[in-house]
Amino acid sequence: MPKNLELPSDRRATEYLANERTFLAWIRTCIAVISLGFVIARFGVWLRELGSRFDPKAETHGTGFSLVAGIAMMALGSVLTLLAAWRYRSINRSIDCGEYQVDESLVVIVTGSVATLGIVMIAYLFLTAHQF
Repeated sequence: MPKNLELPSDRRATEYLANERTFLAWIRTCIAVISLGFVIARFGVWLRELGSRFDPKAETHGTGFSLVAGIAMMALGSVLTLLAAWRYRSINRSIDCGEYQVDESLVVIVTGSVATLGIVMIAYLFLTAHQF
């Protein structure tokens, strides 16, 4: 539940700068999530190419899951970027008003999304372990 905290006027510059650092940390995280998604999406192709180099006659087929998981990670990173920008503007408005509202909803959304995607990927690895 959000709590209102009174912000003294002499601390506003510090709060603006802290908000900007937090935003930049979110952006770095988003870039990492998008990059990891790209790597995961291309991983299936890389595995098939590697397999064909070891045994050119072997039939290689993929489930396509790495592409789906990679796109999901890239979409998550993109959505997180938008949420980070929204959060940055929201906090700046609160600082302008001289108060700050503690709100953990973005943390809950990110945690739930990443945990769900991780569980799905772990389940996929268990289900396809016999193929490796």
